[in-house]
Amino acid sequence: MAPSNVRTSLLCPNCKKLISGSTDNCPFCGLRNPSSKLKNNAFTRSLGDSDQLTTILIALNVIMFLISVILIPSQTGFNFSPFSFLSPSNQSLFVLGSTGSIPLFQYDRWWTLITANFLHGSALHLIFNMLAVRQLAPLVIEEFGAYRAISIYILGGIGGFAISAFAGVQLTIGASAALCGLIGALLYYGKSRGGVYGQAIFRQIGGWTLGIAMFGFLVPGINNWGHGGGIVSGILLALLFGYKEKRKENISHKIIAMICVVLTALALIWSCFGAALYVFFSR
Repeated sequence: MAPSNVRTSLLCPNCKKLISGSTDNCPFCGLRNPSSKLKNNAFTRSLGDSDQLTTILIALNVIMFLISVILIPSQTGFNFSPFSFLSPSNQSLFVLGSTGSIPLFQYDRWWTLITANFLHGSALHLIFNMLAVRQLAPLVIEEFGAYRAISIYILGGIGGFAISAFAGVQLTIGASAALCGLIGALLYYGKSRGGVYGQAIFRQIGGWTLGIAMFGFLVPGINNWGHGGGIVSGILLALLFGYKEKRKENISHKIIAMICVVLTALALIWSCFGAALYVFFSR
């Protein structure tokens, strides 16, 4: 049996450095009561791990995609064309929360600015976006911190879809507006930081931006307003929040991120609940 006077150690939920579990303040970042269950739990620890946070984000998108496919099956859902394989029906996407000028201005479904970021039109659409999330999200988490990364992703998606709705896009879905929020934040980071590393980031993400723009103009049906709006939103959010080398994450960043998480959870739960009621009463 271990001696009773052995002190437990833990990772500070703020700076992620190893500290004593009995300390009142983190000696590295000054966080008060770092061993508190409110500050050090499974949720906060997952925020400190970029792989776990990215996996959670991808899992939410996959779950919502599966629900959309099963909820109201599409007649072309099992078509073996790569562009339409496992495509949810338009009805399923609408009741689960696709956004645009019609849901927002005709039906006052403002929560769809969140839910649309987690819906996709086909398996291929989902795969492409999740591959991009896997590549971009860890970099944003590394340079901005987990809380700011969460806010940039969610608020960037909201901003991109809001701009596209005011531009007249009637119906739209997909994680690409939120992804473009991450791209905008990284463009700002690379330009602001400068130096060899900053320039390399700016060139790499600039290539992503150019590729998205070319793809949007060559392929019909792409929400270019959502992409552009997401990039602009990401730049503005990065300017407002700052990044690690300029400003440490503080309580305001955490509060904003928690509000974004709660609103996202409520919107997704509400969309699934409302969709289930719609299917039940339409039988």
